[in-house]
Amino acid sequence: MTPAKAPNDGWWRGGVIYQIYPRSFADSNGDGVGDLPGITQRLDHVARLGADAIWLSPFFKSPMKDFGYDVSDYCDVDPMFGTLDDFRALLARAHALGLKVMIDQVLSHTSDQHPWFDESRSSATSPKADWYVWADPRPDGTPPNNWLSVFGGSAWQWDTRRGQYYLHNFLVGQPDLNFHNPQVRAAILGTVKFWLDLGVDGYRLDTANFYFHDAQLRDNPPRGRPSGADAESKTFNPYDWQFHRYDKSRPENLGFLQELRALLDRYPHTTMVGEIGDADGLQRMAEYTAGADKLHMAYSFDLLGARHDAPFLHELLSRFGTIVGDGWPCWALANHDVTRLATRWGGASPDPRLLRLAAAMQLSLRGTPCLYQGDELGLPEADVAYEDLQDPYGISMWPQFKGRDGCRTPIAWHAEAADMGFGCARPWLPLAASHRALAVDAQEADTGSLLHFYRRLLHWRRGQPALLGGEMQLLPAHAQVLAYVRSTPVERVLCAFNFSAAPASVVLPPELGSLAKLPASGLEGGRIDGPTLRLEPFGGLFARLD
Repeated sequence: MTPAKAPNDGWWRGGVIYQIYPRSFADSNGDGVGDLPGITQRLDHVARLGADAIWLSPFFKSPMKDFGYDVSDYCDVDPMFGTLDDFRALLARAHALGLKVMIDQVLSHTSDQHPWFDESRSSATSPKADWYVWADPRPDGTPPNNWLSVFGGSAWQWDTRRGQYYLHNFLVGQPDLNFHNPQVRAAILGTVKFWLDLGVDGYRLDTANFYFHDAQLRDNPPRGRPSGADAESKTFNPYDWQFHRYDKSRPENLGFLQELRALLDRYPHTTMVGEIGDADGLQRMAEYTAGADKLHMAYSFDLLGARHDAPFLHELLSRFGTIVGDGWPCWALANHDVTRLATRWGGASPDPRLLRLAAAMQLSLRGTPCLYQGDELGLPEADVAYEDLQDPYGISMWPQFKGRDGCRTPIAWHAEAADMGFGCARPWLPLAASHRALAVDAQEADTGSLLHFYRRLLHWRRGQPALLGGEMQLLPAHAQVLAYVRSTPVERVLCAFNFSAAPASVVLPPELGSLAKLPASGLEGGRIDGPTLRLEPFGGLFARLD
């Protein structure tokens, strides 16, 4: 008998998610690493900002070869971060503040120190022998196919105990689970249920398109060495030289996502957002969110690159509207895997107006915005010296790629404190000197700061139904300005943003009707001149259409 669906109030549709990277948020015990009690002590900051939910990057037991994305026990907290009781306390405090709690689920792979893998590698006849992806070598001893690891080199590692290769799409210490085995899927669903029973409100699913592999282990077709605009960013890693047809984004993924959704549907007001790492992220997003029986939301990497000019954004959103249909997106401009937004879009000296414009656009798109800790402060990418690097990806790819440490350094809470209020004078990654003047307390004291802008914008947005859940219609493409209309049956809101360093004007179609500028959003640099919008460099406006 199929269990009845629990009620779901859809809070996640248009709700704002705030990502917390636990290692770098707040250190409560002075060991140099952020922890769950530290997060609990700082949750007021997130609540005051106006977010609706937090997403916690992994805090499960792990050898930390990939900083928690290599799980050795799905159902316990790593002592580095605290205890299960600490998590319960965090959950209770978040809920008391009106914040939902979403946690990161790393389901496609485990740590090589997980008991499941210990048993699987022990023997080809063990009860868990096929819980991971094992394969014999080719006759010449080389790996069974040409699949590559995201972190460089072959995706196959020789294991002397089994006398076979095992698949690892990421680090050698992150063996991939065999989702073709129903026992594996059942065990994974059991770990998901564990946290639902504790009271979590949802999940961010890491590498949600990596669960299944091609059972025939066919070679990926060649894509060729990147050239032109892609050459500089992609030649350092041959992973991008293949079409990843057989090692990820397999059609079987859809069935497992349906199993996951059926489980979450038994718990009230829960949600899932999936990370889609694919060359055609929008197509995968459409597949994974269509039909209300798989993911509630998904995000791709389309807005996590450096390009942000108006024609690019218009083309992306136009394609999204054509492909995704009834699917619901989650829009992230930053996270723990990419260069910080201020530097990626603004360069060495980001214009504060651009950072406000980016926030206004993100928070007015149709979908659910996901902010990364420090976005609200405008933190630039930290310059981490080679000898201080922690990220294995950066260490192996240096100097062409410096890894992800620059976006993971500790948050600055107090400008004058030696430890910037993080909790330890020598944290796991160096404190960034460029962050000191942007600390939370410094921006609290300045009503014109980016932090205050984010607060005004988020709280104002809550009173705009068209921005929370309305439909979206793009206006014609413009060389400088991205503009669209968000609408419900009872109201329409025009959103316009000048993504250039020069003034811009846009003549609006007469069928839009008359305009009245909406007050109190905090967005500046735009005015209405009859049927024409006049936008200052990096200026924008929100206007009600009559």
